[in-house]
This record gives sequence, structure tokens and C-alpha cells, in this order.
Amino acid sequence: MAVQLNYLASPGWQPDNPDQNYVIVQYKIELADFVDKKVFREAAASVAAESSTGTWTKVDEGPDSGLSKANEFKAIVFDIDEVNFMFKVAYKTDLFEADNMSGFLAGPAGNIGGMKMVKGLRMFDVRFPEKMVKAFPGPKYGITGVRDLLEQNQEQRKMPVLGTVPKPKVGRTAEEQAVLARRLWTAGDGSYDFIKDDENLTSLFFNRFEDRARLVHQVQREIEEKGGKKKLYLCNLTHSNIETMIERANLIKETGGRCMMIDVVTTGIAAVHTLRLKNPELIIHAHRAMHAFITRESGKGITGEGNLQGFSVSMLTLAKIYRLLGVDSIHTGSPKAKMEDYGESEEIMRNLTSDEAMPNGKFHSLGQKWFGMKRVWPTASGGLHPGVMDTVVAKLGNDCYIQMGGGVLGHPQGIERGVEAALEARKAVFEGMGVREYAEKYPDSALAAVVAYWGMEPKIVY
Repeated sequence: MAVQLNYLASPGWQPDNPDQNYVIVQYKIELADFVDKKVFREAAASVAAESSTGTWTKVDEGPDSGLSKANEFKAIVFDIDEVNFMFKVAYKTDLFEADNMSGFLAGPAGNIGGMKMVKGLRMFDVRFPEKMVKAFPGPKYGITGVRDLLEQNQEQRKMPVLGTVPKPKVGRTAEEQAVLARRLWTAGDGSYDFIKDDENLTSLFFNRFEDRARLVHQVQREIEEKGGKKKLYLCNLTHSNIETMIERANLIKETGGRCMMIDVVTTGIAAVHTLRLKNPELIIHAHRAMHAFITRESGKGITGEGNLQGFSVSMLTLAKIYRLLGVDSIHTGSPKAKMEDYGESEEIMRNLTSDEAMPNGKFHSLGQKWFGMKRVWPTASGGLHPGVMDTVVAKLGNDCYIQMGGGVLGHPQGIERGVEAALEARKAVFEGMGVREYAEKYPDSALAAVVAYWGMEPKIVY
């Protein structure tokens, strides 16, 4: 005899003590054209079954079938929205190996994407229970730890951290990048914070990783030894060989560096987890190249209403995962830049910078308790320049990295004036003065030149 388990909750069911007993996932599905919309509930149940203990058909229920345990640990569909085809799934905590993120994702983000009855599926959010949160290392430094490493005073701790990625994206030699670092770090009052490798710059014949790390960190040491403010070089060690990344991390430490940059999507979850556990006392800055191939949804369903056009996992979900794995900062987009118009970067910020983020129905965000795990820096980037500083800080708060590449290097009066404009904008925001007000009050300032040249909106990257 065979039997089919029931994966649908009874009306009104809610998980008991979910932060201890369950992983909760928020889904939206788009049924295939040949599927009657009336079977939405059955489709949701199929998602729960395929991602937990079920299969496509009834199976044997003999004494050695495992069916009893499968029934005990089956996922449960609840909070069903039959108008927008959204639903939540509750997975018992012990269905997963607590410290194995790769294994976990094989369920809720696994084979369900191949179900023929579904032509679109988005994982909007996941809420992790305490057991899983505490099983992962989390950030080594986080927001407070990075400020400590930079030896910031009380005034500096109330300001965002500013930096620049070299433009053109690739083209400078290692020696030329070291020259750029010196120009950035010594311009203005010398308080500019970081230089960051572009994601395309790994170890190239004209700009080898080893040469670049030594030369830029040499500049950093020279400036700091002369009494300058502590600096960060976000040095890109990304490689498909984890052993190579570990060697590069060690070299960063040996040459006086404080930070490694990892492209966390292209290197994979196992690489990030491993680098965090083998970390030689370095800050981990997470770049997110390739994320849009996972997170982007071009249909109106991105807001929860309307149709989905494909399969995706939200950047909010990824950001939570990388906080668990132990990054100290991560790119989150920025207000009005790239694809962040609808405010996702702000929702990600709330989940990265708090100990408890509350659920937010607008974004179908489930919220998250972090049980004391260190907070992560959201990094704003993409079409930014000093003229939008007050907008970014108003949306993302003071505890953020603001990365301006062309927005500093493309200043009409030169690189040093670009740095000065960024520092002036930060000063204006800290003193409660808007960018426009500062530019009007100081018409000969570097910031006034930026406002006249680019205005006060991000330059949208098409």
C-alpha cells in the first residue's frame, strides 16, 4: 500500500516558537500556462514536499520506508495568498544540518526550480532559527570592530566610510594603482578611508596580485607612520581555488593589510565559509558580482503583486546568508541607483545593521533575530558621487560604506578635488547641512563643482 503525505497546514495554523523550531521561507510562484490556477494550493504543497521529505508520487509505507520520520519532518505550507500566489513554508529546524549552508539551500532553493507545473518562482526571504544562527561564525569584526581597527574617534564613528574603486575598471599597473592610493589618501585633510579593487581585477600580467598588495600596502604604511589616519585597502583575492585565496589572504596580512575582498557569489558559499574560518585576522569585504543572475526579477511580481518572469532568490536572502557566513561588509546597491528603485537596499540595510529586524510586509520580509551576531556594513555603490551623499546617508544611515568610483575620479577639476568633494559632503551631512545648502554657501568648493556638473541624483547605470 502507498500513501501521500499532506504538506498543507490546517486553516489558521502558525508555527509554534519559530525562532527555535522552524526555518521560515516566503515564496511566490507563477504557475505554468497549462496549469489551472485553481490548483495553486496543490502547487504550493508540491514546493514544500519537493524541498523537504516528499516526491512526485505516492511511495511505499513499509516498516523500513522512513515514512514515519518523513511525516514528522515534512515542511508545512501556511499563510496562503491565493490572489498573489504567495505562501510561506515552515521547515523544522532539525531537518537541516545546522552549520551547512550549502546543504540547507539544496532544499528550499533546490529542485523546486525544475518543477514543470511552475514557470516562475521567487524566494523573497528566509528567517533562520537560533540554532542555525549560532552554528555559523558571523562577522569577525562587523561595524564596531572595523571602526576600532581604524581607531576612529567619537566624531568619526558617526560618519560613513568613504572609498573609491579605480576607473577604468582595469588598466592601471600595480605601480599606478599605488600612486592612485597615495593621491586618494593624501588629498584634502587626509581622512579619505579606502581604495578598493574592481571585481575584474584579480592577478593580471600587468597588475599581479602580489605586486599590487605589496605596493598599495606600502603606501598605506608610509602614510600611517607619518601620523595619517588609518586606511583600508579592499584587496581582491577572488579565485576559483580556495587554497590560492588563503595564500593571498596571508599575503595581505603579511604586507600590513587589514581587509580582503571576496566576490562571494562567484566563489561560492563553501569558499566564503572556509575563508572566514581560516581568516588571518582580516576584515572580509563581500563583492557580489553575478548576483543579478540569481536575484533579478524583471516582472511586476518583484513587489509581490503581478506576474513573475523567471526564477530568483532575493538579494535580501543572500545578504542574510553572507552575514551568517561571516562577511563584515557587503554591497547592497544604493537608493535610486541600478535596480534599487523600489527600496530593497534599505530593507537589506535593516537586516544587516540590527540585532533584530522586524517583518516588513511591503517587501514580504520575514525579519530576523540575530542573537547577538555582529552587525554588517551595507555598501552603497553604483553611479554615486558626492552630490548624493545626503540621500544615501538618509536612506542607509551613518553605518555604511559609500563607494564612489567615477564620482570621485571623474571630478571636472581632478582626482584630488573629487576627494575633497566627498569629504566636504560627509562633513556637510554630519553637521546637519544638506549638500545643496553647502554648495550654495561655498560656491568655490569642490562639492559645488560636483553639484553643478552632475546634479544631486545618482547617475543611473543602464
